[in-house]
Amino acid sequence: MPFGAVLAQVGGLGRFQVLQTALLAVPFLLMASHNLLQNFTAAVPPHRCHVPSVTPGPGATPSVPSTTPGPPGATPDGTSAASDGTLRSSNAILRSPDGTLGSPGATLRSPDGNLGSPDGTHIPGVTHVTLGSPDGSHVQPDATSGSSNGTLGPPCHDGWDYDRSIYVATIVTEWDLVCSYRQLRQMAQSIYMAGVLVGALVLGGLSDRFGRKAMLMWSYLQLGVMGTCTAFAPNYASYCVFRFASGMALSGFGLSIACLVVEWIPTPYRAITVAITGFAYTLGQILLAGVAYAVPHWRWLQLTVSLPFFVFLLYSWWLAESARWLVLSGKAERAVKVLQRVARINKRKEEGEKITVEILRSNMKEELAGLKSSYTISDLVRTPVIRHIFFCLSIVWFSISFSYYGLAMDLQNFGVSIYLIQVIFGAVDFPAKVVVTISLSYIGRRVSLMVALFLAGLVIIANIFVSTELQTVRTALAVIGKGCLSASFNCVFLYTTELYPTPIR
Repeated sequence: MPFGAVLAQVGGLGRFQVLQTALLAVPFLLMASHNLLQNFTAAVPPHRCHVPSVTPGPGATPSVPSTTPGPPGATPDGTSAASDGTLRSSNAILRSPDGTLGSPGATLRSPDGNLGSPDGTHIPGVTHVTLGSPDGSHVQPDATSGSSNGTLGPPCHDGWDYDRSIYVATIVTEWDLVCSYRQLRQMAQSIYMAGVLVGALVLGGLSDRFGRKAMLMWSYLQLGVMGTCTAFAPNYASYCVFRFASGMALSGFGLSIACLVVEWIPTPYRAITVAITGFAYTLGQILLAGVAYAVPHWRWLQLTVSLPFFVFLLYSWWLAESARWLVLSGKAERAVKVLQRVARINKRKEEGEKITVEILRSNMKEELAGLKSSYTISDLVRTPVIRHIFFCLSIVWFSISFSYYGLAMDLQNFGVSIYLIQVIFGAVDFPAKVVVTISLSYIGRRVSLMVALFLAGLVIIANIFVSTELQTVRTALAVIGKGCLSASFNCVFLYTTELYPTPIR
């Protein structure tokens, strides 16, 4: 009799399983926030080179719009502006001396090639000024490298002015990650995802040694602390270090939750349970848009999505360790106590008291017979069956993740409000995951995954051939593709945990 029969004896899908799944699903709300946070904390506002204010001569008319200086350093509440000035216009377009509007990226010059007023007076040390586009691509070749505010700055002699009408402060405006340094913005996200990878390898292995619950609690603590430290990062380098550590923690609690959910839920109910955790992630995407809109300063936003993990840590003591893992780890006595506690919560106390160490070991004798003293990464390729599963799933995980984050981390280039597109991208997951949940239960894991991946690839490839002028069509296809990829995530998430044996899961 397999371990599933033991679960049925203590209540199957009872009150305990419902409560534990709900408590494990709540952190998924903020998993989405951390994964997609850089869409908002690293948003690139319209910007241009800062022009020092000058006192014009008698009768001269200043040709450059003045900037509004603020006290040194922007505060988290966004009430003060940075010392290099603030653009008050949402489109940040310069006006020429005759009052006509200049186009974004245009250079305002006097007849002799210098920036100046109509009477020929020019500003010493500045030859021109250029508006920067959101991706920071407009850079004049003769600009001087360095930033006057002492931060990591692109080649702009007197620093940059940013339009703060939408984004009060981001890491881009704080550390001038534009133009020649714009690659550092993407690098920060890559470093975070590298942390996710390392966390999967390190914390995933530690969960096999110390247990799913122990690593879950550690990951909550690490993410809470590192996320808070990120909010107070004094420079770009420390920001990246803290984000790397946050990525590790996020991967750790994600894997621990996956194992705890699957190992406590009977097989017939796993699809709906995974769907619930998936809906929590989806709701978290929508929640992120609202929180980011309400908290426009990146430091306060980072803090807002990090502090709740201390609350998750406090209530995680109530959660139960995986009884299956306890038995396979040689802790059958503790597993019996956990199962009896679950039986009491599910109002199956008498059935739970009948469970003994001998009965438990007898039910799992096949799994215990094939158990080794230790497992390593080499066990993923040691046998033909597991090797086949490992390579196939690796390709699938790579394909889904690469495409998903390629769409989800590019919100500023859709040509609509970044908050609106975040809500749309989150909302499309609801119908996608409802459909795939039904499909998983009635059609099967493999066919559901194949169809979802095929449709995702089809619409993404089709988008390549749609003209850039048809922005609505391109956005609609991207939304459909993102929905199919979210459905694929649900499939592969469940499929992976079921295909691997518990010892190497």
